[in-house]
Amino acid sequence: MRLFGKLGVIAAAASVALGAGTAVAQDKKVRMQMQSNFASSLSLLGPNANYAVEQIRKLSAGSIDIKFLEPGAIVPPNQAFDAVSSGALDAAWATPGFWTGKDIAFAVFSTVPFGPGMGEYLAWMKEGGGEKMMQALYAKHNIHSVMCHLIPPEASGWFRKEIKTLEDLKGLKMRFFGLGANVMQKLGVSTQLIQAGEIFQALQLGTIDATEFSMPVMDLSLGFHQVAKFYYFPGWHQQATVGDLIVNKAKWDSLSPHQKAVVEAACDQTVLRGISLGESLQPKALIEIEGKGVKLMTWGPEFMAAFQKAWDEVAVEQSAKSPEFKKAWDSLSAFRKEYAIWKDRGYLK
Repeated sequence: MRLFGKLGVIAAAASVALGAGTAVAQDKKVRMQMQSNFASSLSLLGPNANYAVEQIRKLSAGSIDIKFLEPGAIVPPNQAFDAVSSGALDAAWATPGFWTGKDIAFAVFSTVPFGPGMGEYLAWMKEGGGEKMMQALYAKHNIHSVMCHLIPPEASGWFRKEIKTLEDLKGLKMRFFGLGANVMQKLGVSTQLIQAGEIFQALQLGTIDATEFSMPVMDLSLGFHQVAKFYYFPGWHQQATVGDLIVNKAKWDSLSPHQKAVVEAACDQTVLRGISLGESLQPKALIEIEGKGVKLMTWGPEFMAAFQKAWDEVAVEQSAKSPEFKKAWDSLSAFRKEYAIWKDRGYLK
């Protein structure tokens, strides 16, 4: 019986391998141009985009050939959504939070102030219906989306001067991303969204007084420490950030079921890499930043309470403005309310 059992397992494995080989053999060659919103030289996000491209190529045995394009290679980064929607661009690598001009609801699938950490966010996206809701929103614009990266908490900003009181925030010009920008506006900050490659120059020229961008390893690669010497934590506005691969719907539909599964599997691998690599790189980056004369600052209770109060107001306001935002926000909030019993008891504080 044991011998027959082993033979059965071997036969089943051979059958699966043969089936996979047949699927690959039958897949037609598909070529795509994918423009990234993040330069290949940008720590973590750039390499992650190229990693996803390579994994898709390997897992598809070369039947999916994606060409990585730097930001702006075909269209300006802020126009990538429209280009993918129209088919002028096959795909883009970004994060839903860049497309809030289309619908503020996209922000919920990217990052939210005082939001979930990586594990909780991943659970909602994959098991709580988040990714399916995101895909339904994109589908209205002729785009298919696959969650394709997830990164750790960010810092909350680089400032030229120490921020001692809430009054010090008023009148500041600051680059800020996503829903956190709405929070800062309530506290008197004038915000604008500047693409990664343009932030340093804006900060250096004084076009902006302060900026947030990402986590230490990415901020370090952009050189903000050369201009601003006060680096604030925690990143209350981005405790985790979801990114995605967006593909023109017709292009996505041209893929075989096997090829679609390959893209999803490669993106799952890239999510795992983003989490593990993202966590491992931060300590050395912080040590290097501090060694360059930067002061690592922590927001006091007064600031955190003000940020939270402003965010609660923003969430209510955006829910009233956008039915899609309300649907996504209600879903995430319900998931987090249920999740809290596990988070509060299962994790050390």
